[in-house]
Amino acid sequence: HIANIKPEDLKEYLGTSRYEHDVYDISGYYGVVTGLAWTSVGGEILYIETSTHKDKGAKLTLTGNLGDVMKESAMLALEYAKSHAAELGIDPTAMEDQSVHVHVPEGAIPKDGPSAGIAILTSLVSSFTKKKVKERLAMTGEITLRGKLLPVGGIKEKVLAAKRAGIKEIILCVDNKKDIEDITPEYLKGLTFHFVRDMQEAVRIAIPQ
Repeated sequence: HIANIKPEDLKEYLGTSRYEHDVYDISGYYGVVTGLAWTSVGGEILYIETSTHKDKGAKLTLTGNLGDVMKESAMLALEYAKSHAAELGIDPTAMEDQSVHVHVPEGAIPKDGPSAGIAILTSLVSSFTKKKVKERLAMTGEITLRGKLLPVGGIKEKVLAAKRAGIKEIILCVDNKKDIEDITPEYLKGLTFHFVRDMQEAVRIAIPQ
């Protein structure tokens, strides 16, 4: 006798799912960007939220249980945004005497690694320009002080997580193109990829002028 088990029967046999998949839900806010993360149980989407306010002290606050490497990415992103404000479409005077708060929700979960760099930079630009990021767009990539975008790992898991969440476009480093070519084409249906070499190109795609 062969049992006929359907997807909707799994909860009855296996119990409630231990892991809930995120669904894209940030339309309408500036300063909020969807990043992509790799975890031990697969990929997931990760929200980066930035707010700014007038403050003579002009400090950077990072919250959300971030590890050292991720904190360094945020510091690097802010430094790059300040030194290339005009190229990024930011009025340099808008950055004067401004304190910046970068938060990554789900603070109980530790987060680290360099792959959120481009999402943090885009979040900063969105916050300073008061322009929203393109809807249903996600990104992952390490950044450098020279403005380059570097490849990161876990691409297959991140892409599948993005598709599950309802993402339609993904920005990646051009050197990650080979990782996409290794994924079964069927899984990529409905997704558009933007392969870029530098941070300014990524921001132009994410925040249309």
